[in-house]
Amino acid sequence: MTSKNLYAPGEPPYPCHGVRANRAIAICGLAMTIFFAPLPCSAVERNPLDLIIDAVAATDDVDSRQALLRGMLRGLEGRRNVPPPNGWNSLRQTLKNEGDRELRTTIEQLSQIFGDAEATANAIAVLRNRNAPINNRRSALAALVAQRYEDLAAELEPLIDDPQLQIDAVRAYSVAGSAAGPALMKTLFPTADLRLRRAILETLATRTDYANQMVAWLNDGTVKKADVPSYVARSMQDLVGDTFIEAYGTIESLNVNVAETIARYKSIVNDKALQSADAGRGRSVFTKTCGACHQMYGEGGKVGPDLTGSNRANLDYFLLNSVAPSADVPEGYRTQIVQTTDGRVLTGVLAEEDSQRVVLKTVDRPRLVIAKDDIEARKVSEKSMMPDGQLDQLPPQDLLDLFKYMQTRSQVELQR
Repeated sequence: MTSKNLYAPGEPPYPCHGVRANRAIAICGLAMTIFFAPLPCSAVERNPLDLIIDAVAATDDVDSRQALLRGMLRGLEGRRNVPPPNGWNSLRQTLKNEGDRELRTTIEQLSQIFGDAEATANAIAVLRNRNAPINNRRSALAALVAQRYEDLAAELEPLIDDPQLQIDAVRAYSVAGSAAGPALMKTLFPTADLRLRRAILETLATRTDYANQMVAWLNDGTVKKADVPSYVARSMQDLVGDTFIEAYGTIESLNVNVAETIARYKSIVNDKALQSADAGRGRSVFTKTCGACHQMYGEGGKVGPDLTGSNRANLDYFLLNSVAPSADVPEGYRTQIVQTTDGRVLTGVLAEEDSQRVVLKTVDRPRLVIAKDDIEARKVSEKSMMPDGQLDQLPPQDLLDLFKYMQTRSQVELQR
């Protein structure tokens, strides 16, 4: 999805790693335990953050300090404008002058969560600096997004023309909510590659005003029906209803005649036809059709189950789960639909939940953190994230190539 760095969109943002990795992991875990665990009666008046600050101040070991602060950062994930703990300002001044770059980065990220104007200004400066390392700029952008920086939209416009940050900027528009966003995305769409096109369409499907723009694009021919992945079409239908259906066409639902539909596909995917199928082309079909949510051989999304070890070579199993994916949805893969107080509609499967936040796995991010204070409404659908009628979008040869790929026992070379 993105390169692995602190606060990178779509990646676990606070890995505990370093020279003494196991020790760092243990300390990071201890910090999170302090943060979330009930305090004993003798310490009931103490802020858990204060205890972590005390622990950081009591050690001179850089790895231990970093691990403790990462644990704090992980515990505050998804929150903003948190009152700083006692001793934070003094500790920040002491640590930011030390030579460890990662420690300074963590300090800056925590400072933004604590509403520090200087830390926000530093992030803006890094984002604007085209000579700064790309990972630093990406981290700065993600931190500004996480904190709902009020002038975020103005920072995004110059990034739309930056190939290294285009996708990050497009996705950030779902939070910025700028009317200029869809207009800028429309200029990109005709020449965009598959990843950028998906990012644009996924972003438009997060807000009602953006979704109406996609309807206009369908009506004027900027976007073709074949460009819109089925999971995006489902979100669009939820957002704008019949207006989208009139422009896009019917989203097929095949549950009524599952047995008949499976029989029709089995007549296409027969042994003789499979002899001329190409698994390499099937890999390409998988990437476009299934790869946003499922992995095969370590590649693809992590929203749905990893298909590498599934019973995928069995035609009946493959067709049943493709034709009627909602027939028997395991609880862990039921669709969660979250409407936020700032007007976004986010769809994914539940990854984590505690008293303060919900973490979703979505098509574009394996870890999307939403503070519960930011949730206006939430519902759990009995349907799978995978829509009915997925295979109906495929020409017969693509279907044959896809199933040939699903029968493989090791990765094959990609054929376009």
